[in-house]
Amino acid sequence: HPDDERYRDLIGKMVRLPLADRDIPIIADDYVDPEFGTGCVKITPAHDFNDYDIGKRHDLPMINVLNPDASLNDDVPEAYRGLDRFTARDRIVEDLSKLDLLERIEDHKLVVPRGDRSGVVVEPYLTDQWYVKIAPLAEPAIKAVNDGEIRFVPDNWSKTYFQWMNNIQDWCISRQLWWGHRIPAWYDADGNVYVARDEAEARSKYELADDLELSRDNDVLDTWFSSALWPFATLGWPKETPELKTFLPSNVLVTGFDIIFFWVARMIMMSLKFTGKVPFREVYITGLIRDEHGQKMSKSKGNVLDPIDLIDGIGADALVDKRTAGMMQPQLAEKVAKRTRKEFPEGIGAYGTDALRFTFAALGSTSRDINFDLGRVEGYRNFCNKIWNAARYVFMNTEGEDTGVDGGELTLSLADRWILSRLQQTISDFERHIAVYRFDLAAQALYDFTWNEYCDWYLELSKPVLYGDEYDAAAKRGTRHTLVSVLESLMRLLHPFMPFITEEIWQRCKPLAGKTGETIMLQPFPTVDPALQSDTATADLEWVKSVIVGVRNIRGEMNIAPGKPLPLLFRNGSAEDQRRLDENRHFLEKLARLESCQWLATGESAPVAATALAGDLELLIPMAGLIDVDKELARLGKEVERLGKDKSRVEGKLNNAGFTAKAPAAVVDKEKQKLSDIDSALGKLREQIRELETLE
Repeated sequence: HPDDERYRDLIGKMVRLPLADRDIPIIADDYVDPEFGTGCVKITPAHDFNDYDIGKRHDLPMINVLNPDASLNDDVPEAYRGLDRFTARDRIVEDLSKLDLLERIEDHKLVVPRGDRSGVVVEPYLTDQWYVKIAPLAEPAIKAVNDGEIRFVPDNWSKTYFQWMNNIQDWCISRQLWWGHRIPAWYDADGNVYVARDEAEARSKYELADDLELSRDNDVLDTWFSSALWPFATLGWPKETPELKTFLPSNVLVTGFDIIFFWVARMIMMSLKFTGKVPFREVYITGLIRDEHGQKMSKSKGNVLDPIDLIDGIGADALVDKRTAGMMQPQLAEKVAKRTRKEFPEGIGAYGTDALRFTFAALGSTSRDINFDLGRVEGYRNFCNKIWNAARYVFMNTEGEDTGVDGGELTLSLADRWILSRLQQTISDFERHIAVYRFDLAAQALYDFTWNEYCDWYLELSKPVLYGDEYDAAAKRGTRHTLVSVLESLMRLLHPFMPFITEEIWQRCKPLAGKTGETIMLQPFPTVDPALQSDTATADLEWVKSVIVGVRNIRGEMNIAPGKPLPLLFRNGSAEDQRRLDENRHFLEKLARLESCQWLATGESAPVAATALAGDLELLIPMAGLIDVDKELARLGKEVERLGKDKSRVEGKLNNAGFTAKAPAAVVDKEKQKLSDIDSALGKLREQIRELETLE
């Protein structure tokens, strides 16, 4: 280092290089760390990236001492020529020791680069390469993003783009591979280079004699150079084709953040250079898919999942064979096999294409990393089954029946008006999320509507109308019409994420819904119909749901059989609650399994009852005669005893100063929350016991 006082007087002098008997200069450079080792370092400009930069700054000779196979060449002393690099290192240490030039040997940790597939040490090796002067290409590419011609989604990735582009260096585009686009350059025997599209053009362009022997450069272009041409080379460029005029620029590029510089930036630079146009208007950056433990998927780790295996399923033995195929290192293959058998002892089940596609949509968040969990795929396979079973119910109740497609009076029930309104909101939410590339939120909107509203509630609410004698033909027709129209619209909404199951269901659904066409793919996408939106229907149906859920909760808490008819009393409600009860009594009686619904008059005393709330409205289920009081008291007593033991154990932890002092705060808070939950549960159980004791 130039500021190191210990060696300042040596700068500019020469020192003899042992074994080579060659004098080399002593130089000073800021790269040297005075605090590391002796504060002196030997520079090998041809075999180290940092040393190469130092060598250029100080005009040092670039002496390559390696052959392509990493043996030593003729630029080293004769005793070491032809030796493998590792053998030569051991021999050099031995020879230095014999000459008494080795002061001491110390252990030193350093990063050693290795080939991804071979595992062997990679040595820096100075060669001639082709470069692209990049600064003139980068300037307009930076401007295109700055001016808003190209937009990154999410926008924060533009910072990554600018960081790379503003610090860009010339681009080495030649590679020593067996495949790829060959460098368009030819050489004569004297090493003169001729660049052209082909050899004939080279001879014509440079007026070369016909008998001059030319050989083509053996290198190929960097893959990213070839890929950078993709936006326009695939459209017939350099000809002005209709495809080029139509699709350049395209609307959106979808890619991962790890290749923003390698691919995205280079496509922008090349497109602007050769066509004068940006290649695309928006760049949607996805996260990287990792395994369930957050590890990057790679063959060497044995955690790569083939989508086809997830779709069709694969046995454990076949999966092991597939993951270890072609591995040259037995130890790595054994490690991968062991990991695979541990994680998939029974192989991978068949989940189907639709479930996998929907999983990827549901994982499409704006996060940097996405952990892939097979449990999600299994859950969405169940979602596919839910859709299929819902469709079967619809067809069972509509095929061969009047669904209103040919006219006829339609009377829509509250449930019909509610589900149609909720469908409009779902379409609106879906469009809003897709517009900003939030595929995860779009998928969740479809999932919630399909499972929680259409399947779990509306299909059940349709049964009182379809099977009840009190409803006329217009009402039944209205419900059948709603069943098929919502199902048909839902298939079109789901189709981009689940193309196969939706096509199958739509083909069977289209005549019932009055649709025509060869395939769902060519149908218009659903749009919001404001006339079907109803805040009143939504509010009224939510009230119905809250009453039904309240009754079901009482059944669960009091261990009352789901099919047992119950009397239900209402207290302290409003006139609006009274209206909703009068208009929707049939829904409550059917879905909550009620034998009666009565409104307690003001001041009227209520019997001992289990209670629930629907807003300010009290729901009361009289307990007399519904349960075996002695058995229920015994059951509740055992539950109180169990929770009491749990409470003592948790209190013991929290009263232990060693635990509260040493355990992480999150762990302590979790125990405190557990104690609070136990106290709450005990309070509810004791209240139930007191109420039951009044019945004895």
